[in-house]
Amino acid sequence: MKSSGEEYLKIGEVAKQIGVSPSVIRSWENLGLARPQRTKSKYRLYSRDDVKLLQRARFLRKARGLNAAAIVQLLKREGRVPAATRESAASAIGAHLRQLRERRQLSLAEVARKVGISVGFLSALERSQMSGSVGTLRKLARFYKTNILDFFDAHDSSGRQVRPAERKILEGDGVRMELLAWGNTVMEPHLFRIAPEAGSGDSYAHEGEEFIYVLRGDLEIAIQSDKYRLKPGDSFYFESATPHHWRNPGRRETWVLWVNTPPTF
Repeated sequence: MKSSGEEYLKIGEVAKQIGVSPSVIRSWENLGLARPQRTKSKYRLYSRDDVKLLQRARFLRKARGLNAAAIVQLLKREGRVPAATRESAASAIGAHLRQLRERRQLSLAEVARKVGISVGFLSALERSQMSGSVGTLRKLARFYKTNILDFFDAHDSSGRQVRPAERKILEGDGVRMELLAWGNTVMEPHLFRIAPEAGSGDSYAHEGEEFIYVLRGDLEIAIQSDKYRLKPGDSFYFESATPHHWRNPGRRETWVLWVNTPPTF
């Protein structure tokens, strides 16, 4: 496909040329390793510069064994990844929220009032000027009768094996959620990486059950009026319908294996 004299490739063509799966390319895109253009029907179009950057990423992954985060840091030091490209995931969330609202022909004020947030904050979310907490995104997803999986762009199947570079990633307000499996699953497993003092925000509740296993750092979780302090190696189970919120009370990043059933995001 050509536009303004330059040839663009679709994601399947790029994947075949580079030698990785489309899901790997989408995960790299979430980290800022490419900024494809979008057609009116939302198909990704990659330029020659995008392809060169992705080829470099594949080389670093295969020849040097670097993970996705290390690749981003190295390419940033090399001046190949400008800081602005790191905003792609937040921009996608903002655009998706705006699209959901406009499809229903609702005003910012109507949605903000129903969800319980300010008009200014919702406007900033839609314009990708601010990021929302896990609790806020859940409330918006529930209001629109959708789920946060839409924000991950996780409609395809993950298959049986998911490598770290292939994970779907969503992050904001100091919380990074890495989706470990998706598609036709009865469970929804995540790796949560929570920065010090970051957390879910307001309490929320939903259908299902949840299991937590703390890998590193501390996690404080409140189930209604009861508070629990979890340490590495601790596990925790609760029913999701009980209002709950959580945060990292420590001074270093907390890692948590978090499993929901049925899938609620």
